[in-house]
Amino acid sequence: MPTLPHRALGKAGLSVATIGLGCMSLSGVYGEADDAASEKLVRAAIDLGVDHFDSSDMYGWGHNEQVLGRALKGVRDKVVLATKFGQTQNPGGPNGVNGRPDFVIAACEASLKRLGVDHIDLYYQHRVDPGVPIEETVGAMKQLVEQGKVRFLGLSEARPATITRAHAVHPIACVQTEYSLLYRQEAEETRATTRPLGIAFVAYAPLGRGFLTGVLQDFAQIDGRRAAHPRFQEQNFAANRKLVAAVEAIAREKGCTPSQLCIAWLLAQGEDVVTIPGTRYLPRLEENLGGLAVSLSAADVARISAAVPVGAAAGTRYPAGGMQAVYV
Repeated sequence: MPTLPHRALGKAGLSVATIGLGCMSLSGVYGEADDAASEKLVRAAIDLGVDHFDSSDMYGWGHNEQVLGRALKGVRDKVVLATKFGQTQNPGGPNGVNGRPDFVIAACEASLKRLGVDHIDLYYQHRVDPGVPIEETVGAMKQLVEQGKVRFLGLSEARPATITRAHAVHPIACVQTEYSLLYRQEAEETRATTRPLGIAFVAYAPLGRGFLTGVLQDFAQIDGRRAAHPRFQEQNFAANRKLVAAVEAIAREKGCTPSQLCIAWLLAQGEDVVTIPGTRYLPRLEENLGGLAVSLSAADVARISAAVPVGAAAGTRYPAGGMQAVYV
């Protein structure tokens, strides 16, 4: 099994390969997924040196954890297993949130059962509950650490002030937020707080939910979950497609794919950054890992950044309802 470059998550000894696997798409989010194929993909990823797998109890409402748990049987000790809690079903509307201490405990027990494990390596609050003080939520998460059910704690889509308050209750190993060339303002604001605290940053959606791969060339290709995201909607598509075309041009010069260029750019942002691109397909996984072979000079990084300036993307990261739940 090859050894991929590793970076620390926090100060307590946890480290992961710089490129992991976001598992959301294994539960039919971007098209129908096959469980057997998903399990095979996870095991193939391990064979390629990937050791960081990111799930959530919200992905398929438990389905994702079950698939991942089956895939990790016999190889559990080779990986850092991450999952999340805090979102609740709200049929017909945006997901709800629940950060109450009793919910935290119950959610963890349910995830452990679905995953078929006795502990979770990295346990995130998926969305901050504005109705519950973060100190209370993290206090319950701390109890899980003390009980040996969780090893390290994380937050997802938390704003800097929330992170600082949480970290005072129990060390936060890492924070995850969408972070890519297209959407990076909130991530970079967050990193200004997390870096001095020794908190790592896990970048999800590093390829702009597929936009930065260069595969999506025409608005007619947009369907399913992507159609709900403002970045892909007709009034925004052409402007964002121009930004991607600039990335494609630089990738051609560098002799790599747009995905590989974007991943290399992201990892060049600092030693505190790791990423978890998601895919259902082994060739895409292999392509993403190929980003590790792309060498970028400081001038290259600056040029790529200038090609897609901060704030240039048309459309918000999520639909209006989803935006209310991020960066809280």
